Amino acid sequence: MYTIPSAQDIRNCHERIKPYIIQTPLKRSQEIDEYVGAEVWFKCENLQKVSAFKARGALNAVLQLSPEELNRGLVTHSSGNHAQALAFAGNIQGVKTWVVMPETAPKIKIDKVTSLGAKIIFCKNTPEERQKEADKIVTKHGATFVHPFDNDHVIIGQATVGKEILEEKPDIQAVIPPVGGGGLLSGTGLSAHYFGKDCKVYAAEPDGAADAIYSFETGRVEKAKFVNTIADGLQTHLSKRTLNLIRAHVENIFLVSDDEILHAMRLLNKHLNQAVEPSAAVSFAALIRNKAHFKNTKVGVILTGGNIDNQLKQEYLGFS
Repeated sequence: MYTIPSAQDIRNCHERIKPYIIQTPLKRSQEIDEYVGAEVWFKCENLQKVSAFKARGALNAVLQLSPEELNRGLVTHSSGNHAQALAFAGNIQGVKTWVVMPETAPKIKIDKVTSLGAKIIFCKNTPEERQKEADKIVTKHGATFVHPFDNDHVIIGQATVGKEILEEKPDIQAVIPPVGGGGLLSGTGLSAHYFGKDCKVYAAEPDGAADAIYSFETGRVEKAKFVNTIADGLQTHLSKRTLNLIRAHVENIFLVSDDEILHAMRLLNKHLNQAVEPSAAVSFAALIRNKAHFKNTKVGVILTGGNIDNQLKQEYLGFS
């Protein structure tokens, strides 16, 4: 059994991390509203510190560590955004940080982690290899491991995204985050439960990394049948902790294709003037595919990150 974070846990976390984060804006586009037939509010976490919501959870975890734990350094594994977030938190605290990243991680994310002073260890792109390499750092250096999603402090930090949405727009009827490991989705479900007025939470997942939808259905942590998607930040599976919270507080999970993700990215750039990474556009792509379900409702869509590779911008999207 896992302890369920409380509303007060989320409030306390928000006050703890506020000095270090940005309260990102909610943006709206008339063209997009007309296109999907709903009132759509985009939570622009692509404008957050390290260009991703992950700064919230990493900060909440690191700011509660003891001096002894900090002195031993920090370690995590991540395809990029949590890597940057932990490097950012470690930089603030002035402690050594190691990050295990897959060999396939986008160059922009690798460069940003390096610029924040963290040491990168590369590995094969599987959850098992990531954890194996991180465990080696813990054993060798005694570093404190901060999991990218299977950690209550991280989940509580990510919950502040939904809390901000509902504080600014309390009449929001639905919120759609993407799902990879489930930290943001778990946190959003908790915030909707504690702070929303009958606000429902739906998740969006690429069909090239479709594990969460099967886990949601079976009640067990399942792996994707195959992994092949441009949404690099979502190429992992849930934990028991995140699955339990998701099944308690999430209505449904929608799948989208890479083509739909690219289409959503183009529309966001054109009508909202926001360049987001593929993982961040998954939630909007799900809204587009399921617009009949959300017709005439007020929907919050979480744009999770803006760390988009220049090659992807130019080759697939046609903008710089």
